[in-house]
Amino acid sequence: MADNTLLIVEDDPGLRNQLRWSLDQYAVQVAEDRESAIAAVKKHEPAVVTLDLGLPPDPGGVSEGFAVLQEILAFAPQTKVIVITGNDDSLNAVKAVGQGAYDFYQKPIDPEILSFVVDRAFRLRNLEEENNKLARLHISHPMEGIIAVSPEMHEVCRMVERFAPTNMSVLVQGESGTGKEVIARALHVLSPRAGKPFIAVNAAAIPENLLESELFGHEKGAFTGATQQVKGKFELADGGTFFLDEVGDIPISLQPKLLRVLQERVVERIGGRQPIKVDVRLICATHQNIPKLISQNLFREDLLFRINELVVNLPGLRERTGDIPILARAFMERFSKQMGRHLLGFSDEAMGAMEAYHWPGNVREMESKIKRAVVMASGSMVEAKDLELVPGQTKRKIPTLREARDVAERQVICAALVEAGENVSKAAELLEVTRPTLYSLLSKFNLKV
Repeated sequence: MADNTLLIVEDDPGLRNQLRWSLDQYAVQVAEDRESAIAAVKKHEPAVVTLDLGLPPDPGGVSEGFAVLQEILAFAPQTKVIVITGNDDSLNAVKAVGQGAYDFYQKPIDPEILSFVVDRAFRLRNLEEENNKLARLHISHPMEGIIAVSPEMHEVCRMVERFAPTNMSVLVQGESGTGKEVIARALHVLSPRAGKPFIAVNAAAIPENLLESELFGHEKGAFTGATQQVKGKFELADGGTFFLDEVGDIPISLQPKLLRVLQERVVERIGGRQPIKVDVRLICATHQNIPKLISQNLFREDLLFRINELVVNLPGLRERTGDIPILARAFMERFSKQMGRHLLGFSDEAMGAMEAYHWPGNVREMESKIKRAVVMASGSMVEAKDLELVPGQTKRKIPTLREARDVAERQVICAALVEAGENVSKAAELLEVTRPTLYSLLSKFNLKV
């Protein structure tokens, strides 16, 4: 059964009672200061906490509130903490989110809106708990490895879901480090070939004189050093999916042989005379401009027509609206767990530096920088210097409360649609809204089912 325990941390007795009354649909616990708040967290393990930053002995400041936030997350990092700040206190609100708070809400209190924010936090917490249960049962999500909330990547995911069941060849295009192999694996896992082999070869990483043998295999005695028969990667992928990364680096001399595999579904080993039938779905990837290579006579046009029956264009990290904080947090949590570190989040300066950075190496570069930062961080927060990033010279744009709510609302709608298998009626039930309301929200956020 889902946990519905809510802890309200508020030193003002009148406001504390108002919150308790307006949120009485939950199992409410209350605390008035740091000591009672931590005791309540340890005793009741609430799924969600509302935390007023202005607590005694510093009711006019925020130091005590931030200390409570860090202690809660240190003891129960999965808890969704909603910080409540004074009017026009956006800086501390955003700082709190950067330090690991789930969301923020600014006074004066509107019970209906706060109830919506709290309910959304409970839903997310319950979804995470369900995912953890599935993980413990060793059930993997078919889009495993794809971490995104941006409209750009949601469109990519929809294309992957549409393309996966077919047997057509797919060309994944994108800059280095954007995650082309992750997309290829998702296409395989969602396809009828999921139980068969997934074989990946990077054409740019294999010397030209060895590439033919790697792809097509060779017979014993075919050349000096060929002491035994070796099957090529196409044969090993029989019945499954063959992922050919950096297809633009395939030498022009080998391209006719690759074209024959696609046209006739047969391979011929080096030194062999007998064609060997293979049943393989080909997924290719490249960061190069293939039409330009064709104009330079470095790539066959007829081969391009065979490998790009379906095309997935992966955006660069800088083009993925809202994905930088989500990816950063996911990488930090993964590497912290691996290295036995306990980090609470990113400082405001570090998050600003990441959002201002151009990320020429895309997701792979971010993964590398955050892995190093987890090692280098001396405190509980990752700083800009740990990431080897210079803080942006221009001040970060602080989102308005409406913008922040829109982002969160869009995320929870997407989560509900995924949970409901894109069934609008079921998603509306999960969100406890009417179907017309959900359709209106889908239109507002330009989401398509």
